[in-house]
Amino acid sequence: MSEKKKTFLTRFVNEKRWVATSRKDALRLVQEEMPHTDAEATLRYIEGEIAKGKTVTLGECKFKLDSK
Repeated sequence: MSEKKKTFLTRFVNEKRWVATSRKDALRLVQEEMPHTDAEATLRYIEGEIAKGKTVTLGECKFKLDSK
């Protein structure tokens, strides 16, 4: 049996559709939403929380994992 690949998804709070996003683009979103923080550390925190099945909101952007 093969393991399902998890996809990183993002969307802005005013949108209804989730979009598959690369880690590089997610890092850029974090930098735009929180320019005065350590973006890499913030993204690692987000990755840890979404791995638990949570949806994380950062400014106007939401992050989650999709296991389809």
